[in-house]
Amino acid sequence: MPKITNARVIVTCPGRNFVTLKIETDEGVYGLGDATLNGRELSVASYLQDHVVPCLIGRDAHRIEDVWQFLYKGAYWRRGPVTMSAIAAVDTALWDIKGKIAGLPVYQLLGGASREGVMVYGHANGKTIEETIDNALHYQSLGYKAIRLQSGVPGLASTYGVSKDRYFYEPADADLPSENAWSSEKYLRSVPPLFEKAREALGWDVHLLHDIHHRLTPIEAGRLGKDLEQYRPFWLEDATPAENQANFRLIRQHTTTPLAVGEIFNSIWDCKQLIEEQLIDYIRATVVHAGGITHLRRIASFADMHNVRTGCHGATDLSPVCMAAALHFDLSVPNFGVQEYMRHTEETDAVFPHAYSFDNGLMHPGDKPGLGVDLDEELAAKYEYSRAYLPVNRLEDGTMTNW
Repeated sequence: MPKITNARVIVTCPGRNFVTLKIETDEGVYGLGDATLNGRELSVASYLQDHVVPCLIGRDAHRIEDVWQFLYKGAYWRRGPVTMSAIAAVDTALWDIKGKIAGLPVYQLLGGASREGVMVYGHANGKTIEETIDNALHYQSLGYKAIRLQSGVPGLASTYGVSKDRYFYEPADADLPSENAWSSEKYLRSVPPLFEKAREALGWDVHLLHDIHHRLTPIEAGRLGKDLEQYRPFWLEDATPAENQANFRLIRQHTTTPLAVGEIFNSIWDCKQLIEEQLIDYIRATVVHAGGITHLRRIASFADMHNVRTGCHGATDLSPVCMAAALHFDLSVPNFGVQEYMRHTEETDAVFPHAYSFDNGLMHPGDKPGLGVDLDEELAAKYEYSRAYLPVNRLEDGTMTNW
C-alpha cells in the first residue's frame, strides 16, 4: 500500500493567492489538494504545516475515510473554515493519488458519470443594466445555458459582482479591507428591471441566476423573490445570512423562486435544517471549504433524500485543483444542478495546467488519471504571496452590515 512520505504546503499568487497541499508517497505518486481560504489563506497554510502534515507521514494513502475521520474527530475543535479547508486539501489530494494509482479519473472511482457533461453558469455584469445585458448576450453566444446577472445599483458607488472585466472578477482587492456603502432599498428597486430587460433580450431558453450575497433580511428576500417570479429565475443565491437556518422558512412562505445557499458552509451541520425542511433548492457547499470530496458527497446524498440539488460555488478563490475536483464530483452525483464557473487568468492556468474543458455550456473534468490537474512549482515560486482582503459593507449611515 502507498505510504505518505512527505506533504508540502505551496503558496503562490499568480494574480490572486492560492494555497495547495502536495502529498507524496513512497511509490512516487503525488496528489494535490486546494486549501485556499480567501482573505485568510495563511491561517490554513499554518494549520496544515504545523498541525496536519506531521500526522500524515507514514500513513496509508489509500485509507481516505480513515484519514478524514482522524483529522475531523481527532482535532477535538471541530469544523470551522480553517479546519475544514485543511481537511479538504488532504482529502482531495488522497483522491488524486488513488485515481493515479488506479489509472482512472476520480469520477470513475465515485461511481462513474451520471451525465455527459456539467452545466455551468457564467457571470454577466455591468455598471448599468444595459452593460449587463450586453455581457449576458456575449455569454449566450458562447453557448452558456445558464448566466448569472449582476448590475450596478443607481445611487451606490460600487456593488458586489460588478467587475471591470467581462470574464474576471476578484473581490479581494486591497491590502486592507475596502469599505463599501450599501442600501437594500435602492438595491431592491434595481433588480426587477434587470430581469425584465434580460428576458426581453435573452428569451426564455437560458437560465438566469442572481446573487444577493447575504445582504437582505428574510422578509426583504421574500419580497424580491415574489417580484421576480414572473421572470422564472433559476435561483436567488445567498438571500440572507444562514447562521439561523430557520430564516429561510420565512422566505419560503412568501415566494416560489428557487433558493440557493451554502458557499461559506463548512459541514453537513450548517445545512441540516435547510435540507431536512426543504427550505432551499440548491446547496452550494464546495470541495475546498466543506471537507473535501468525501464530506461533500455526504452532503449531496443527504440533499438528494430531500429533493435538493447541488450548485457548487466556483469563483476564482477556488484554484484549478478545486475546480477539477468539483467537476469530478458534479459529473458523478445523481442530484447535480449546476456548477459556477468563473474563469481563471492565463497566469493561474499556467501554474495549474489542467485537463478539464468547456464546450457549449458544459464542462468535463477530462479522463486523465486522478484529478487531471498539476502544479508547476518552478513557475508558482515566481509569484509571491500578496495579502489581500475581501471588502466590508456599511449602510449609508455608517452601520456595519453584511458584505
